[in-house]
Amino acid sequence: MSTENPWQTLSSEEKYNNNWISVTEHQIINPSGGKGIYGEVHFKNVAIGILPLDEEYNTWLVGQYRYPLKAYSWEIPEGGGPLGTDPELSARRELIEETGLVAGQLTEIQRMHLSNSVSDELAIIYVAQELTQGEAEPEETEDLQLIKIPFAKAYQMLMDGEITDSMSVAAILKVHLLISEGKI
Repeated sequence: MSTENPWQTLSSEEKYNNNWISVTEHQIINPSGGKGIYGEVHFKNVAIGILPLDEEYNTWLVGQYRYPLKAYSWEIPEGGGPLGTDPELSARRELIEETGLVAGQLTEIQRMHLSNSVSDELAIIYVAQELTQGEAEPEETEDLQLIKIPFAKAYQMLMDGEITDSMSVAAILKVHLLISEGKI
C-alpha cells in the first residue's frame, strides 16, 4: 500500500485571509487523473482543549452560542494557541480565561486533526488536575456560561447527544477510558 501523495497541484491562489485563517483554492489533478479544484483552510493557531478534573471527578463545561452552527453548545474549555508557541502555555491561559482555574498538573492526552479533508487544523487536548479556583478572564467576544458538574454527567450529556463539539467528544471519551483503566 502506497502512502505517497497521489494529488498533483497545478496552481494555487489565496482567496481569503484574516488573523485566524486563510483559504486557498488549488487547481489540481485528482488521484483518478481528473482536473478539479480543492479548497484548503489553513489555521493560524493550534486548537487547544482542556478537560478540568478535580479530586472528586467533577469537571467544568463552557456554554456558548456558536455562530457557524446557529446553535448553543456545551464544551470543554477551548481556544487557540499561536503556531510556534508552547501549546501547554496556551492551554494554561485558556483554562484561566474561560474558567478561572489554575492547573497544578496539565497532561496532554490527545492530538487530532479536526477536519482533515478541508483544513490543516491540529487540536491538542489536555486534562487539568490539582485545580485552584481563581477569576475567569473571558475575551470580549466570549459570552460564556460555566457549569461545574460530575464527570459522569458530562459523559452522559455526550452519550445523549447534548455535547457534539469534536474536541469535547474526544476529551470526554478519552478521560472516561483513562478513568475506567485506573490511569486517572
